[in-house]
Amino acid sequence: MDSFAILLLAIGLSMDSFAVAIADGMVMKDLKHKQMLLISFSLAIFQGGLPILGWIAGKTIDVYVKEIDHWIAFVLLSFIGGKMLYESFQNKSEVQKEKRFSYSLIITQSIATSIDAFAVGISFAFIYSSLVLPSIVISLVTFSFAYIGIRLGSKCEKYLGNFVEKLGGIILILLGTKILIEHLYFQ
Repeated sequence: MDSFAILLLAIGLSMDSFAVAIADGMVMKDLKHKQMLLISFSLAIFQGGLPILGWIAGKTIDVYVKEIDHWIAFVLLSFIGGKMLYESFQNKSEVQKEKRFSYSLIITQSIATSIDAFAVGISFAFIYSSLVLPSIVISLVTFSFAYIGIRLGSKCEKYLGNFVEKLGGIILILLGTKILIEHLYFQ
């Protein structure tokens, strides 16, 4: 996987975390700098760690699906991206007016935004021999996006979260298409 594709993957996966961070910044009043860092760190660790767990799970079934691995990657990434796009158009209830910082909330948000990263890890197990570098990049990009998102949250309009989710979905669909085309026509 080339550096540009890794960066696109990281950006695409971090969009959910970015949207959550913006919402946290909007509704968690008087966040301390340490709390902002903890939110960003938690989102980054889960977003970068779950692809590795998915990759391990995928490697256990790699032998059985080697001939169709590129199709699996395409379907999973397109499904995840399509789901993100679909959810971005849903009429979501208003963000609650104020919520308090809590470790359980932060862990829950981190897990919820990282489920797609687990599926990406599974799909990459069929194509790439290692996901360590992409996971590190995903973590760093997610941390950066989350921290910026929290900072921007109190200053941004609420519609920005939907735009970010749309962008992430499109990036994942394009990445899945790129993998499919590379494996069908350039191998």
